[in-house]
Amino acid sequence: MASAVEQFFTVKAKIAAAEREAGRQAGAVTLVAVSKTFSANDISPVIEAGQRVFGENRVQEAQAKWPALKQAFPDIELHLIGPLQSNKAKEAVALFDVIETVDREKIAAELAKEIARQGRLPKLYVQVNTGSEPQKAGIEPREAVPFVTRCRDVHGLAIEGLMCIPPADENPGPHFALLEKLGLEAGVEKLSMGMSGDYETAIAFGATSVRVGSAIFGSR
Repeated sequence: MASAVEQFFTVKAKIAAAEREAGRQAGAVTLVAVSKTFSANDISPVIEAGQRVFGENRVQEAQAKWPALKQAFPDIELHLIGPLQSNKAKEAVALFDVIETVDREKIAAELAKEIARQGRLPKLYVQVNTGSEPQKAGIEPREAVPFVTRCRDVHGLAIEGLMCIPPADENPGPHFALLEKLGLEAGVEKLSMGMSGDYETAIAFGATSVRVGSAIFGSR
């Protein structure tokens, strides 16, 4: 079985090929290596191989392993890619460099309060529930652009991008196309879309970052 480092280099090569295929600039797409459920020992070889951007689903799990890793590798960029509870906003602002899952007014208000209190400015993305799935976090597509505007005007948040997780049983292309359209309407530069099974498709639709876990670290 290939090691995580070997698989990391395979994914990097596929991203580069997908960029070329889509006529995009080399390096236009950032790989977010999704390290949720994996230990610091599992993650360290991938860091040592050169990866610096990682994604975690839960604040508490990230708190247990990332402070020491970030101290050892100060240039690491840590993304929160799972749902954020308002009572975890303080910890999230303290630990994460990018929070990709802003999806409701209460979270926007709590983040604004913590950013002002801590003087730390994580980059912020709004999560859009492109498939309108009731069990999934994210704001409804028709509300996404007005919500981005409220985040900026009411809460003073600098929203940099949009993020989505298409329904598992549907063709992801239309969902990526929808996010790209909403991103243009909202005036954001970043689109976080595409995971292990569909990141090459996402790159064709304008993803600026892809969130890849199992294709690097193996199944959980």
